[in-house]
Amino acid sequence: MTALAIVRSLSSSQQKTFVASFLGWTLDAFDYFLVTFVVVKIAGEFGRAIPDVAFAITITLMMRPLGALIFGWFADRYGRRVPLMVDIAIYSLLELLTAFAPNYWAFIGLRALYGIAMGGEWGVGAALAMEALPPQARGFFSGVLQQGYASGYLIAAVAYFFVNYYHLGWRAMFIVGAVPALLILYIRSQVAESDAWKKNAAARTGQTGGLWRSITANAPLFGYAILLMAAFNFMSHGTQDLYPTFLQKQRAFTVGQVTALTIVMNVGAIIGGTIFGSISQRLGRRRAIVTAVVLGACVVPLWAFASSAALLGLGGFCMQFMVQGAWGIVPAHLNELSPADVRGTFPGFTYQMGNLISAGAAQMQALLAAKFSLPGGGADYARVLAIVALATFAAVGILAAVGPEAKEREFL
Repeated sequence: MTALAIVRSLSSSQQKTFVASFLGWTLDAFDYFLVTFVVVKIAGEFGRAIPDVAFAITITLMMRPLGALIFGWFADRYGRRVPLMVDIAIYSLLELLTAFAPNYWAFIGLRALYGIAMGGEWGVGAALAMEALPPQARGFFSGVLQQGYASGYLIAAVAYFFVNYYHLGWRAMFIVGAVPALLILYIRSQVAESDAWKKNAAARTGQTGGLWRSITANAPLFGYAILLMAAFNFMSHGTQDLYPTFLQKQRAFTVGQVTALTIVMNVGAIIGGTIFGSISQRLGRRRAIVTAVVLGACVVPLWAFASSAALLGLGGFCMQFMVQGAWGIVPAHLNELSPADVRGTFPGFTYQMGNLISAGAAQMQALLAAKFSLPGGGADYARVLAIVALATFAAVGILAAVGPEAKEREFL
């Protein structure tokens, strides 16, 4: 089936559910990436070093498992819709409050709280979307759904350009970040509760300790998924979070150049995620992931060491095509592996526990770059980015190859 035929095959209710899940993840990622564009400016205003401000990224990622556990538990017990709306309201409010942070520690505290809210969105939204879709359409829509992350990054890049163009300051970025709250109105009026959740809720009537029971009964599966997601998160954050700083500090690119390259990268990500998600429907989830990371490793020299802006743009496009190509398979893969009674929790919790393990990626890269100095002085971000990318591609490929797969599993 063509992409258009797959979209047309969905009912109106399925389409609305998917749109809500996609926008929830897009706007969540948009709010997250705002920080990555203004690390240098925040460091200047608060009188801190760049690694200190990069800690805001670290603490956000560290708190995401807590949010996945809290909101996932509510989603498994009370349904997907209401927890998703509450989560979006909280992360929008915290984004707005970040704009008024009076000092460095208040800023860090707000980013920690934001991390809890961000951690809750992906798992609940992915479960809502995957449960609404027919099995044969999951690969394609998994790729599209995950690229809400790249779409959010792209929108953040555009916001960064306009905020700088009008000299509004970094705080204006976070005021714009409150816009996602409007999505709540759409979910409330247009999105139905998951039928799969309703069936499982009826089956669980009278049961207690469901989450803990499922974790203990499926401990090897939870452990494997967490390791896989740790490698995946190191791969994505290691190739994305410090890349704008690399362009600004090591390559001395202007705001316009950074914005343009970021947009090019994320166009590549969106296309790659959609294509590899679709490929996984035929090739299988694991083999499609391995293919993406092997090709990604081949792109590293062009992405990190190219001599011109045009070649860096090509490298960035190809890199994120492969990175987010692999990621595009994750929503379907994790939901298919998940025990049915904790599908609201398992995908998001294992994903965000992987985030916890990889939470220090940007800060670690910033510190290492300072130690690997350039011949003329300054931090060598390119070398560190390349090392981390190659290592994480290898880890993702090996873990995906040896793990389980449940392609097109029925969600009962």
